[in-house]
Amino acid sequence: MNKRVKTDPLQNSGTGSRTFSGKIGTIFRSLRYRNYRLYFSGQSVSLIGTWMQRIAMPWLVYEMTGSALLFGIVGFAGQIPTFILGPFAGVLTDRWDRYKVLVASQILLMVQASVLAFLCLSGTIQVWQIVVLSIFMGCINAFDIPSRQSFVVDMVDKKEDLGNAIALNSMMFNGARIIGPSVAGIILASAGEGICFLINALSYIFVISSLLLMRITKEKSIRKKSEMTEELLEGLKYTFGFKPIKHLIILLAIVSLTGMSYTVLMPVFASEVLSGDSHTFGFLMGAAGIGALIGAVFLASRESVLKLGRIVPLAGILFGSGLILLSLTSYYPFSLLLMVFIGAGIMLLSASCNTILQTITEESMRGRVMSFYGMAVMGTAPFGSLLAGAFAKIIGTPETILGGGLISVIGALFFLRKLPELKNIVHPIYVKMGVIPEVASALQDVSKTQ
Repeated sequence: MNKRVKTDPLQNSGTGSRTFSGKIGTIFRSLRYRNYRLYFSGQSVSLIGTWMQRIAMPWLVYEMTGSALLFGIVGFAGQIPTFILGPFAGVLTDRWDRYKVLVASQILLMVQASVLAFLCLSGTIQVWQIVVLSIFMGCINAFDIPSRQSFVVDMVDKKEDLGNAIALNSMMFNGARIIGPSVAGIILASAGEGICFLINALSYIFVISSLLLMRITKEKSIRKKSEMTEELLEGLKYTFGFKPIKHLIILLAIVSLTGMSYTVLMPVFASEVLSGDSHTFGFLMGAAGIGALIGAVFLASRESVLKLGRIVPLAGILFGSGLILLSLTSYYPFSLLLMVFIGAGIMLLSASCNTILQTITEESMRGRVMSFYGMAVMGTAPFGSLLAGAFAKIIGTPETILGGGLISVIGALFFLRKLPELKNIVHPIYVKMGVIPEVASALQDVSKTQ
């Protein structure tokens, strides 16, 4: 890694230039791969539309019903298919061509957004239609998540750049998270939710085009064919039989179930606690996006994954602490600041876990492991949405956010306690597999400092 940076021709004009160009080259080094560069550019545009829809949909439901419980139900409907179908989607992802699955999922998501836009702009939209379309989107995401996560490995030739590619994915996602909600806030106030849905539908053209322009080399599959139930059990045993993978996924599931439910409560928090409107809601989510982008840049700027394991529990503590403080304030500027830390915490947690999971997982199991990752991140969220909506109605929105923050911190502290044991287990596995020596050194170094 260091040798490549030193031989960069842009670094021959002095120390300052060498430092700056080296840092920029490190952050964006995965863009040297053509397929990843195409994916990055197309997805960057598409995700802006996705975030606009994510902001517009709960706001539309809240305006139509005024019920926190109902948009909790809509959130549940959109995410429960990921939990139910996730394990089966993982098996099929390991069987099928990931590239074709990814193209098909993007086309179907464009169809979903188009129908939603048509219903809203025609003035015929009803809550039950939003629920049905959310379920449809959830079914697509059940296949999209493992195929998209697994496909990163196919776009990046060198495994030492995998962590950087995952961090750039997070940069891309959270850059859109800043722009999308801000634009959505303006459009919601001026043109309405339908335009947000329409822009999202059109934005899929960019990512679909980028995927079709890729040069894909067909791999010869030597995977054995067996019953789906057998492969499902094999993936389950592999995922939860290996302690490092198990504890990473459990931590993500706890945080997603309890902490990430704060997102479905943000319209209520913006309206009732901060006495704001759609602009307030949009800027709160945009602030979280800024924090997440800062975290992503930090991860992408790392030349290796040294000490990455330590970031996981610290990020969980940062995220949970931010939620606890948010629940105790009604001061808008301070809430915006806290959302920056909340966004940074959850991004660092999910991206670090993703990187470790991708590097320690056997290729034949990648789709199944990443389907459980998707279940942990998104599959548990519907239950969190329902619980958050119900508890917000019973004990109040701030109190519900407080509970989620406390449980997230407790989960992160438990993982921190298990960290030395997990490092010792992973170290010989990396040595045996010969995968990214820096990771093995990182895990060993962290265990020594605990």
